[in-house]
Amino acid sequence: MSEVTALPLMVFFGAMSFLLVRSRDVKWWQATLIFLFGIYAALTPVVWTVTGIVQWLIDRVTA
Repeated sequence: MSEVTALPLMVFFGAMSFLLVRSRDVKWWQATLIFLFGIYAALTPVVWTVTGIVQWLIDRVTA
């Protein structure tokens, strides 16, 4: 995944994380969004594994 697609994903996950934490009612799938935001924001070595999984899911949904 290139920086062109990673930046909008990070902005999306950041906005969703902010809104979900603000609502104080976080469900499991919302916690997953917050986790993904943390991965993209931190750019840890595991980001490439998570990016591959996210890309695979996007490909499956859009195919």
